[in-house]
Amino acid sequence: MTRYASIDIGTNTLRLLIASVDAQGAVRHEVYKRKITRLGGDYAEDTGIAPASAGRTFDALVEFSRTIADCGVEAVYAFATSVVRRARNRDWFVGEVEKRTGIKIAVISGDEEARLALTGVMSVIDTRQGRDLVIDIGGGSTEFIFTDKGRLTGAWSMEMGVVHLTEAHLFSDPPDRAQIGALEAAVTAVISRLKERAEAGGIDVAAFSAEQGAVFVGTAGTITTLAALELNLEVYDRDMINGTRLSKAAIEQMYGHLLSLTLSERGRILSLEKGREDLIIPGAAITLKTMEAFGFDEILVSDAGLLEGIIIDRCRRGAVAQKTMEG
Repeated sequence: MTRYASIDIGTNTLRLLIASVDAQGAVRHEVYKRKITRLGGDYAEDTGIAPASAGRTFDALVEFSRTIADCGVEAVYAFATSVVRRARNRDWFVGEVEKRTGIKIAVISGDEEARLALTGVMSVIDTRQGRDLVIDIGGGSTEFIFTDKGRLTGAWSMEMGVVHLTEAHLFSDPPDRAQIGALEAAVTAVISRLKERAEAGGIDVAAFSAEQGAVFVGTAGTITTLAALELNLEVYDRDMINGTRLSKAAIEQMYGHLLSLTLSERGRILSLEKGREDLIIPGAAITLKTMEAFGFDEILVSDAGLLEGIIIDRCRRGAVAQKTMEG
């Protein structure tokens, strides 16, 4: 089968998936790599991406390009999201990546990121039964995706990411109560704006609650890390993560415990990905505050998301183009 590579250049994590797609459209993972490069670290609005953060990411992409060459893929789809999207120096960054690796990056909008993430989630989670609110927590932004029987009815990309929240609010180790209070207040304010925008965009927000039969679905690093912690996984296993249900009570317990630990103590937890010791705090806060705001008491976890969505979407486009040519 033909192999494809997708690369997600995020504000915190760089991810590579090399996969094939079978006749039924199922993505078969062959190679998966991830590196936390914290591209959005020390980001400044007036200068953009910091040179040291870019350097770490360039090095990781060079490694990814070698892996891709070794695997003999048919096509490479590299997408950049939040921090590159907003950076003043994004053209420099994109040009440097192509010069050093030969990889051409597409900088996608928040709406496109949400659509592709939903496509990936739907490859492992059945969202065709009713209303779902899908959350994709990233380093620089969080996508909120509203669906009805598998159809996207609205999506909003909010400037609320775990890297920027960490740098803005968490200063001591462990963070004190005042810092956590400021963090949670900032998250609550963004979610309130989300609900206002969704209502203005024609979404009946009240219908997206557990009381009304809606399901809360989560993808990306924060949610899968919380699932790994709950399952006590010493080695990450996507098959075990997909479909896991995390209760609000379980997340609250994890959040409280993690808040009591120093970074070093969190680093000794085998289920917690290295490099995410500080970021799991704002990630858990976003998850819990969203659950409170929409009345959910559990979240359904999807390991699949943007990476899988990119490949599925491109394969579908190719199939449509081929059918058009043959017709």
